[in-house]
Amino acid sequence: MKTKVGLWIDHRKATIVTVTEEGEEIKVIISRVEKQPRRSGDSPLKGPYEPHQVPEQDSRQRAFKGHLNIYYDAVIASIHDAGSILIFGPGEAKGELKERLERNGLGGLIVGVETADKMTDRQIAAKVRRRFPGSVPQ
Repeated sequence: MKTKVGLWIDHRKATIVTVTEEGEEIKVIISRVEKQPRRSGDSPLKGPYEPHQVPEQDSRQRAFKGHLNIYYDAVIASIHDAGSILIFGPGEAKGELKERLERNGLGGLIVGVETADKMTDRQIAAKVRRRFPGSVPQ
C-alpha cells in the first residue's frame, strides 16, 4: 500500500500526518519565514514618496519568497513518497504548495485541497484518518 499523507499548512508551520498499514506518523516542519512584508512609509498618493523605499521592499519581498521556497522544498521532501496527498490549511500556503507539487510532477497525487482553521496535531491526525479510512490498523 502506498502511504497516504495529509498535511495542514500555513506560512509558519506544516504538520504532516503519514498513514501506512503500520500506523501513523506526525512530523512538524517550522518555517523561518517572517510575516509577509508590507510597504512601509507613506503612500505615494497620500504623502511624500521616497524612491529608495521600493528597492528595500523589493529585497524584503525576495527574501520572503526565498524563505518560502526553502520551506516548501522541505515539505515536498517529506512527502515525495506519498501515494495520496490531502492538503488543508487556513491561508494561501495550501494553494502555493499545490502549485509547486504540480510543477514537480506530483499534482496527480493530490486528492483534495481544503480550507481549515488552526488545528491541533491531534485534530489534524483525526481529519487525515477520516479522509483515508481503513489505512490505519485499529
